[in-house]
Amino acid sequence: METKWVLYGTEVVERDKVSIDLEDRGYNFGDGIYEVISIHGGKPFALRPHFLRFVESARKMQIALPCKWEDIAMSVEELLRKTGVQDGIVYIQMTRGVSQRNHVYTHKEQAVITGFARSTSSMEEEQTNGMACFVTEDLRWLRCDIKSLNLLGNIMAKRQAADEGCQEAILHRQWQCTEGSASNVFIVKNGIVYTHEANHYILNGITRQYVLSLAQKLNITVREEAFSLAALERADEVFCTSTSLEVAPVVEVKGDIQATYEIGQVTKTLQQALQQVLFEEVNA
Repeated sequence: METKWVLYGTEVVERDKVSIDLEDRGYNFGDGIYEVISIHGGKPFALRPHFLRFVESARKMQIALPCKWEDIAMSVEELLRKTGVQDGIVYIQMTRGVSQRNHVYTHKEQAVITGFARSTSSMEEEQTNGMACFVTEDLRWLRCDIKSLNLLGNIMAKRQAADEGCQEAILHRQWQCTEGSASNVFIVKNGIVYTHEANHYILNGITRQYVLSLAQKLNITVREEAFSLAALERADEVFCTSTSLEVAPVVEVKGDIQATYEIGQVTKTLQQALQQVLFEEVNA
């Protein structure tokens, strides 16, 4: 659902009233950051963790926020009231701002914030019946911990996966799995959950963080360490996490390796636990 209301700075304005300068560094260089926040029943889920990561990405890229993140968060809530979006996403983007095209930024640019809210289709099919994933080499830059606008490697891997009839790509560097093109990846072997440690090779997903916390509460052993393609191939269960997927089981991988999996009890347990937390938070 498209709406006429969008976020520009900390103001909610009509979409056709917004113009972005041709020399905005986000347009010329992908010089900016973003967050995607899920909306359930008209309320944002995990708003604070998302904005704390937004602030951290800005710090790593040396982009000065033009206001407090709490002011942006308040504007998001106003945006939701005006758009009436009940179930979907809020997308928030901040570029370094406008400057004459030059690779060297000056620290004098004024950051530009934009955003929108949109209804999205349910991921119930993927969550219930699982996904197929295409396994391919990770060709992205080495600062995947920053949620930047530079997503060319991600979208090309996602396109390749779609062309192979898959819903997601699983990426690897020198045969060590990193993450999905738009998700974090977990495997389960003998009841133990494995996922790549949160370093510069992956984005530390908000849903990933929730799942790790839930696993600890449920006494499920987790090892945050890189696992190989061979380990992925031999896994008992595989699942992906993201804002849109929440917890989605993987039932098949193809590409650099081929394997099929059952939707296991560990995956189901974490899936149900996350859905309960989500329900409690948005209905608090």
